[in-house]
Amino acid sequence: MIIAERKPIDEIVGMIQETKRVLVLGCRGCVTVCSAGGEREVEILASLLRLGMKKAGKKVEIIESTLVRQCDKEYIDGIDQWEGKYDAIVSMACGVGVNFIANLRPLDKVYPAVNTSFFGGSAEQGVWTEQCAGCGNCILHLTGGLCPVARCAKSLMNGPCGGSVGGRCEIHQDVDCIWQSIHDRLARTGKKADMDLIAPIRDWSSAGHGGPRKIVRDDLTV
Repeated sequence: MIIAERKPIDEIVGMIQETKRVLVLGCRGCVTVCSAGGEREVEILASLLRLGMKKAGKKVEIIESTLVRQCDKEYIDGIDQWEGKYDAIVSMACGVGVNFIANLRPLDKVYPAVNTSFFGGSAEQGVWTEQCAGCGNCILHLTGGLCPVARCAKSLMNGPCGGSVGGRCEIHQDVDCIWQSIHDRLARTGKKADMDLIAPIRDWSSAGHGGPRKIVRDDLTV
């Protein structure tokens, strides 16, 4: 899932200084799971914004709501029920949601309430770790299901660097060397010989460096 965390309240208050009516809009997708932008977080942010604007000597009217998703047009249309009742939208979705609303509501002011961090999973209660870089050319079948692009500090494709010591990354001592983990996993699953395979020079053209990516499924389009 996409992991995000709320921006500092002072930064968000600064965005809405000239706004009198704000729609604080949560999302029931990824940001709910990582406790960054669900219904509870919308309620908390709305309260903090009221206090922040009051402290700044300004009055603001805040509408609180949460959509099923902010990355899907059919759900964003739900914003229409508040048409004319807000001057700006503060989105608690990831950056994808902010972009979608901005695309579909060209006259609306749309501000982000969270920083979109990475693709990851829940390691334990309150802890999320990056697992995927969304690079567009998955090689997990070669690396035991563990991603060296996202989880190696240098994104090395052919084994650990010379700085890996005792199974730990030289850059982050509290982080396991992912290539050590890949080696151990391949050995456990009878695929240790795969470590001898040399990965070819990587084609990064699918990783987004040539502009925004797009996938079209002809079997799903009308």
